Amino acid sequence: MNNKQRITLLSFLAYFVMSGMLAPIGIISGPMAEYFGLPITELTSGFGWLTFGILAGAVIALLIFDWIPLKKLMVLMYSLVIVSLFSLGLHGNIRLIWIAIGLVGLCCGVGLAGAALIISRIYATDRRASMLVITDSSFSVAGIICSWVAVILVSREFHWSGTYLFVALIAAGILVLSAFSTFPITEAEEKTTITRAPWPISVWLCLCALFLYTLGQYSMLLWLPNYAETQLGAPRDQAGQLVGQFWTGMFAAQVFVAWWVLKVGVRRLVLIAATAASLSSIPLWLYADIDGLIVLATIWGFANLGLLKVVLSFATQLIHVPSARLVSTLLLAASLGTAVSPWVTSHIVAAAGNHFVLQFSTACYLALTILLILAARIDDARTVATGS
Repeated sequence: MNNKQRITLLSFLAYFVMSGMLAPIGIISGPMAEYFGLPITELTSGFGWLTFGILAGAVIALLIFDWIPLKKLMVLMYSLVIVSLFSLGLHGNIRLIWIAIGLVGLCCGVGLAGAALIISRIYATDRRASMLVITDSSFSVAGIICSWVAVILVSREFHWSGTYLFVALIAAGILVLSAFSTFPITEAEEKTTITRAPWPISVWLCLCALFLYTLGQYSMLLWLPNYAETQLGAPRDQAGQLVGQFWTGMFAAQVFVAWWVLKVGVRRLVLIAATAASLSSIPLWLYADIDGLIVLATIWGFANLGLLKVVLSFATQLIHVPSARLVSTLLLAASLGTAVSPWVTSHIVAAAGNHFVLQFSTACYLALTILLILAARIDDARTVATGS
C-alpha cells in the first residue's frame, strides 16, 4: 500500500468513526438508561454532548490547520478518541461519560475536516468529487455495520459501551496509518510562502447553499414521519420507514455518483443534483398514500445524488488551491444547517403545522438551486474575464 492509498484509507475511516458514534445511539440508549437508572428521554438528550462537540470541532477546524501540521493533528485527535472511548467502561459517573463523549465529538469534527482536506489536496479536480462522495458511502456503510454490532452486543448483554470499543479499534487503525504516512502540506508548514486571496462571491454562494441543503434535508426528515402518522393516518412503523428509505436511496446514489461524476463533470452534476433533489421533494407533501410515500422517499434520497460532497467539490474548484480554511468553512456551513434545523423547524411547525414545514424544505432546496446556478454563472464570467 503506497502513501496515497494509506491516507485515502484513513480519510474514509475518519468518516467511519463519526458514523460509528452516531448510528448506535438509538440501540444502546435503552441499556444505557437502565445501567445509569435514568429516564431514556433524559439519557438520549445527553448525546447532545456528541453532536455539539462535532459542531465545536468544525468551528475549531477553521483555525487549527494554520497552527498544527495535519499529521500531528490527526495523530492527536484520534489518540484522544481512543483514550476517551476506552474510558467509557471504566467509571459510572454519567457526567464524566458525557464529557468523554463530547471530546470524541470535538475530535471527530476536526478529524472530518482533516479527512476532507486530504482528499481535496491529493486528488485532481476530475477525481476529487468522486472520492469525496465515496467518503459519504463509507459513512453509510459504517452506520450499517456499527448498528449491526450494537444489536449483537446488546442482545448478548455486553456492557453498553461495547460498540464504542469497536469504534475505538477503527480509530486505532487511523492512528497507525497516520504514523506511517506523509500528509499534504498545510498552512502551518508554509507560512512564509502562502498568500491569502479573498474568496470569490461564487464560493460564498456555495457556503449558503450548503447551509440550505442540510436545513432543507432535516426539515423533511425530522417531520415527514410525523406528518405521515398524524395527517395521513399511517401506522407508526410505516411512517418511520420513510427516513430509512431516504438513506437507502442516498447510499445507492453515492455509489452511482462516484462513477457518474467522472462522466458528466462536477459543474454539470451539481446543477443536475440540486434540480433533481428540489423537484423530487415536492411529491412528498402532495401525495397522500403511505405506500407511495415510501417509494417517493427512496426516489428523493437517490435524487440528492450526494449533493453535499458534490457542492463541496465544486466550491474547491472555484479557487486555484483549496485551503484548509475553505474546506473547514464549507463543512461548518453544512453543520450549522443541521444544528439549527430542530429549533427552526419546531417553531415553523408550532406556527404553521407539519405540512408547511415540508413545503419549507422544498423552498430551501429551490433556493440552493438558484444559488448554485448563480455561482456557476459568476465563475464562468470570471473565467472569461481573466482568460484562465
